Amino acid sequence: MKKAKKSTFFIVFIVIMSFAYTTFFGIAYYHGDIDDIYLKGINDIRLGIDIQGGVDATFSPAEGINATDSEMDAVLETIKLRLASENIMDSETYVDHDNDNVIVRFPWQADEKDFNPEQAVQELGSTALLLFIEGNSTISAEYRNAYMAGTSTEGIILSGANVKKASSGVNQDESGNIQHVVNLEFDDNGRKSFGAATQELYVNNDAISIWMDDVCISSPAVQAPLTDGKAVITGNFTSDSAKKLADQINSGSLPFSLETTSFKTISPTLGQGALDAMLLAAIISFIFICIFMLIFYRLQGMVAIFVLIWQIAGILAFCSGYFGFMPSSTLTIPGIAGIILSIGMGVDANVINGERVKEEINSGKSLDTALKTGFDRAFSAIFDGNITVLIVAITLMGAFGVPDSFFAKMLSPVFSWFGVSTEGAVYSFGFTLLTGIILNQTSVLMSRLMLTSLAKFKCFRKKHFYGTGIKAK
Repeated sequence: MKKAKKSTFFIVFIVIMSFAYTTFFGIAYYHGDIDDIYLKGINDIRLGIDIQGGVDATFSPAEGINATDSEMDAVLETIKLRLASENIMDSETYVDHDNDNVIVRFPWQADEKDFNPEQAVQELGSTALLLFIEGNSTISAEYRNAYMAGTSTEGIILSGANVKKASSGVNQDESGNIQHVVNLEFDDNGRKSFGAATQELYVNNDAISIWMDDVCISSPAVQAPLTDGKAVITGNFTSDSAKKLADQINSGSLPFSLETTSFKTISPTLGQGALDAMLLAAIISFIFICIFMLIFYRLQGMVAIFVLIWQIAGILAFCSGYFGFMPSSTLTIPGIAGIILSIGMGVDANVINGERVKEEINSGKSLDTALKTGFDRAFSAIFDGNITVLIVAITLMGAFGVPDSFFAKMLSPVFSWFGVSTEGAVYSFGFTLLTGIILNQTSVLMSRLMLTSLAKFKCFRKKHFYGTGIKAK
């Protein structure tokens, strides 16, 4: 308690208000038609299809392809992974086996100036077939289809199916210039095939052409045998295009070419009017919570309001992609439910703190001792509740998130028995619940720092500031 100085309250207050302001409004620099976004605001949050509406598309196998049920199921899983890799966590995807159709509905943000739904659908249904070919030979669509059907492998070293992991990065060329690249790591079969091919091509002073569908993205000369299972794709990449290619490779290749048989935009199930009503209800509820906390806990209630602002702003920041180390996440109606639940637990935490402090003051202890003892005794109850909900949130994210996400990998020994189930709506609920609970725990520390700092001011040591009728010593 001695560590909190009088200035601590003002420092924490400025941090909270600055963070809340930048979270809501973001920071961007506008120069003509060009805008550079430094920090994303709430307008950058991708709303789910149930709130904002989205795109409806139907994919079918290309003409002449008779797909089996298992192949159609593979198409479905690949498309779901592609949506998840774009952080579209609320989508509806299912297979019509009778007509060999895959129906996909995914959300889009109406305020996105550069959003092109037709292009998004085209990219979603692209085969994204990555092939490593000996030499600089040109491959045709028939050649690719023959390879995918398993009837032709001549000249093909390996495909994207042999890539264990792809990631974007930067390299420095011989001239010292920085270039964006795609780093590849092969599986065991790919390592053997690639190593043997590069040894032969190195002796013959030949090259490897790397094809993404019908586009040759790179044709590097083999300058040394590569037997360690790793390779680098170079080309005229930008940061975004290198990441996009890496994501396409990671999301897998479709077993055959698809055609878009229908395309349309769809209206939200919730509706903009209902969303506005929900936001108004949230504001009114927050005002009543503030009034309640101020009446019953007074100074503690005021501090509780500040940390609740911190918690709300933090959840929205995680959804919008405010933090540079992680992208934005789709906010759905279940996601909003996760926010409400975590905020409710935040209110409970502040009530527990307030009641504990009041009990200690009522027992006759000095204000400093009452604050220290009250927060210490309240901590275990708050922490236990947060840990319980945290486990639930992690389980939901691991069970219904992207298979290569952190929690999915961590819980893979358990959920591998049940197969992949990428359900964005459930994941969104777990995501907002997880971030809310983490922020709730940090709010407890911030509340303690702010209150103990205010208690050092003589004017705030009076009994009525702590919601009790017993005079604080």
